Amino acid sequence: QARLVESGGGLVQSGASLRLSCAASGSTFRDYAMGWFRQAPGEEREFVAAVNWVGGDTVYGDSVKGRFTIYREIAKNTAYLQMNNLKPEDTAVYVCAADHKGYGSGLTRPVQYDFWGQGTQVTVSS
Repeated sequence: QARLVESGGGLVQSGASLRLSCAASGSTFRDYAMGWFRQAPGEEREFVAAVNWVGGDTVYGDSVKGRFTIYREIAKNTAYLQMNNLKPEDTAVYVCAADHKGYGSGLTRPVQYDFWGQGTQVTVSS
């Protein structure tokens, strides 16, 4: 089992930056791919970014490419989402997820993930 706890959300102005954190416990962190998804009110869950369980390869949703970066620090059991040049359309609840030995383009699919956090709110004003 794994427990995921997100932090770092908040209210910022358009063009600002935030870094979200996803702290993992209860399992071997290095054996899991990590992903970020987001969901705005009345909208479907959207893939944001993911990193493979090995190798460090990443994949991003089209709407955040060039602005967001996912990375993790194994020693801290923590994955991060660095968000730059935030836009109002980035406003959503951001949720992290873990996929046991996940890799490749399948990480864009929520059904592949084994564990989910509870989310952190990001609000971007105009």
